[in-house]
Amino acid sequence: MPSRIPRDLEDARFDVIIVGAGINGAGVARDAAMRGLRVLLLDKGDLGGATTAWSSRLIHGGLRYLEHGELGLVRESLRERETLLRVAPHLVRPLPLLIPVYRGQRRGPLAIRAGMLAYDLLSRGKSLPGHKSLGPGAALELAPGLRREGLRSAALFYDAQVTYAERLAVENALDARARGATVVTYARVSKLSSEGGAVTGVEFEDAPGGGQLRAARAPVVLNAAGPWVDAVLESGGARGARLLGGTKGSHAVVARFEGAPGLALYVEAGADARPFFILPWDGKLLLGTTDSRFEGDPDRVAASGPELDYILGETNRALPSARLTRERVLYAYAGVRPLPFAGARDEAAVTRRHFIRPSHLRGLFSVVGGKLTTYRSLAEEATALIFQQLGREAPPCATARTPLPGAAVADFDAFGEAFVGQSALPRDSAARLLKVYGARAAEVERLAREHAGLRARISEETGTVGAEVVHAFRNELAETLADCLLRRTMTGLNSRLGLDAAARAAEVAQQFLGWDDARAARELEGYQSHVERFRPRT
Repeated sequence: MPSRIPRDLEDARFDVIIVGAGINGAGVARDAAMRGLRVLLLDKGDLGGATTAWSSRLIHGGLRYLEHGELGLVRESLRERETLLRVAPHLVRPLPLLIPVYRGQRRGPLAIRAGMLAYDLLSRGKSLPGHKSLGPGAALELAPGLRREGLRSAALFYDAQVTYAERLAVENALDARARGATVVTYARVSKLSSEGGAVTGVEFEDAPGGGQLRAARAPVVLNAAGPWVDAVLESGGARGARLLGGTKGSHAVVARFEGAPGLALYVEAGADARPFFILPWDGKLLLGTTDSRFEGDPDRVAASGPELDYILGETNRALPSARLTRERVLYAYAGVRPLPFAGARDEAAVTRRHFIRPSHLRGLFSVVGGKLTTYRSLAEEATALIFQQLGREAPPCATARTPLPGAAVADFDAFGEAFVGQSALPRDSAARLLKVYGARAAEVERLAREHAGLRARISEETGTVGAEVVHAFRNELAETLADCLLRRTMTGLNSRLGLDAAARAAEVAQQFLGWDDARAARELEGYQSHVERFRPRT
């Protein structure tokens, strides 16, 4: 495997250093590298390991943003939804959603109808079907478990879901690297270097290298650290006015139950009238979300007991037969939305638009806000700004028409059918490879063909095979067992948080990647400790 940090890093001259490898930072790195810029992408943790991973996993137009008059954001989101369905069909798939309307709700049938019409109008030319208005009987046919009392009508519409949002960030970063970018994870920026009022680069701590301090130079630094944007500025000596006013969003994952819908539900919460989702996801149900002020450490954010009670209570209200309790929660997670600081404004009213804020240091910019759906358009805007700062003309952006690596085949559906039919692996394992890696599943399957020992499953629930572990470390920048299970193979999102697979994955790493007993034991202990944060809390 190549060295994780180039030996000549200090002597290299980058055009831009991007701090933060979540979906926004990875997206900018890909766009900038595609347009010929020399890019260094850094993250204090792993690719897509924070806000990106702990989202609601929706690629949506933002129906609720219509309530706040953000027509431009809805139009942008709907356009980007269509783009992602086209360039990442292996990860982003259409999702039908049902909105039931009850007596006494804040949003009645006329309001829902008006919103649906506006949604359709703003997404003209889309590939997804338009909305349908339904009576109570038709709604109950689609979702028999719905609460019947007071049901007046319903609306059926389509958005999209990215089952593995982490993979979206990973593929953007991998494609950036394939196009010349340097990508370094576990590299915490500790200083922003400057001279004459202009940024000149960064210093960062190489965690796997024992905390060794490394330096890199560039005339532009883009701070895309999500919830840590202000912290990066402060630690780097460039703190100005507060930029972020993050809110916490918590989710719960439960097993499917009798009466669980086969399509997504978008309901109005009884407790506070907020939008609430019950989403079929990865063979389970994803429930949420909450929206509350967060002033703590984003590294320690976790779903609280009261938040779980809210989530379970709203699910039981929408689907009375669910009867969910905390004991039935497989795991829960929480993340911090890096929203603009808005003082005492209501959390729901804070815009989800993105902003790229300049600093008092020339060449230093910070990304504030944004959402998973619009990462590509944010990246296009940021890359154009970088070229402007460099005093160079920006070549055209090609990310809206260039598939991500997992979709880089002429006909993805035809590829998938042929791959599953011809794979040397069992059909369910081959289908799973396609779902996780897209066209790059062929690279994993090739490893399995070459080494019989890599065809064995490490998780019976998911069908994950040993070749995926080797692929994660050799080809996808995984550094730890958590990287491998939670953000490469996605096995860690199964009903047992990947604990059924962790020991077997470590054994594969010992046999094929040269781990010694001490490394395997350390990685196992680290993984078990890491996933404890997702256990339901009292």
